[in-house]
Amino acid sequence: MQRSKWWSIGGSLFAGLFVAYLDRTNLSVAMPQLSRDLGFAGEHFAVTASWTLTIFLVGYALANILGGIVTRRMDPKTVVIWCFAIWSAATLVVGFTGSVAVLLICRLILGVAEGIYWPQQSRFVRGWFADNELTKANAIIQFYGQYFALAIGFMVLTPIYDFFGWHTLFFVTGGIGLAVIVPLFLAMLRPESEAPYRQPEPIGQQPRLRLQDLGGPAFVLLVFSYITQGMLFWGITLWIPLAVRTLGFTGLSQGLASAVPYAAAILLAIPMAKLSDRTGRRVLIASVGMLVAGLLLLLLPVVESGLGKLALITVALGYYAASFTPNIWSILQSSVEPRAVGPAAGIMNGLGAGGGGTIAGFLVGIMNSYTGSYMSGFMVLGVLVILGSFSLLIYGHVVGRERALRGPERALPRAGVP
Repeated sequence: MQRSKWWSIGGSLFAGLFVAYLDRTNLSVAMPQLSRDLGFAGEHFAVTASWTLTIFLVGYALANILGGIVTRRMDPKTVVIWCFAIWSAATLVVGFTGSVAVLLICRLILGVAEGIYWPQQSRFVRGWFADNELTKANAIIQFYGQYFALAIGFMVLTPIYDFFGWHTLFFVTGGIGLAVIVPLFLAMLRPESEAPYRQPEPIGQQPRLRLQDLGGPAFVLLVFSYITQGMLFWGITLWIPLAVRTLGFTGLSQGLASAVPYAAAILLAIPMAKLSDRTGRRVLIASVGMLVAGLLLLLLPVVESGLGKLALITVALGYYAASFTPNIWSILQSSVEPRAVGPAAGIMNGLGAGGGGTIAGFLVGIMNSYTGSYMSGFMVLGVLVILGSFSLLIYGHVVGRERALRGPERALPRAGVP
């Protein structure tokens, strides 16, 4: 199983997250024609579009937090299969609808199911991979699955939308989940009872989770940094197909321009992962990635050309993602109690991606309606992610000091702090 786990566990979950992100972003691609067909393309576009794009994140936030806790005694294989089947069916229903209300309900179901799904990935990683394999496993499952979908997805989904319309777009993305991913998970994923690094549950009543199990008060600093990166990621990702249109990119060039920042993240991830593995300074590398991204976004007003603005967004998002995303989950998984990995991942991703992403989605949409530019919202995201960078640096200092006080024999293994 030592070799095959990278294919059966890592490869399957990579494919699953790839399709999950197609299901998340298909609405951003479909928005121009869908908004006209469903009757909100006029003066109500900013508010209604913000709701349709972010209601996924509302359900996602709540389900990450509660789902990671409620499902911690369930087999993650069972959970991910049912979640994928439910949200894929909801995605198919969107293709048939002509109602904003049905669209909102289906996107909420998508958010809830994907929110329960997300913490299970960390449970698989913690159970099947050793401490010195965590960064590589997280990169394969959560980084590459996510960013390959965004890099390739926008280039694939945009032509499908242009040639066949938004109904077909939802039929295709929902159908892949039911016809491909659910059978793949049934065949390839293994039950948690077979995981070599699984921590056995205590006999009798399971003890209640404490803040100390999550890493103590420093966990709050980690969560705040993740909230700001969630705002950066989702504030750009939800609106980038429309934002690049305002920069002069249309048709095929729109799909390419939307995908470029995520392709940059994939390319930059290789040298950043090597640097992280060689130095072990996960917190510092992730913090610098956030800081650089924020500073680049603040330069958007200085550059006048659409191509120049796209270049700034590309480098900002690509460098931050390659530096932050693989490291942050390794930091979490190695700094909380093993039995708290699922709940901790759910809390952090729920508040960060769900809560932060919802706020950012509205922020960018509303600011565009008042200023006529998506760039103003992107600049605000830059300021926020700089604050998150400092929060993560403080987290690293606090955890490093606590580890020094405990002594090497009591330190948390591979905490990944300077």
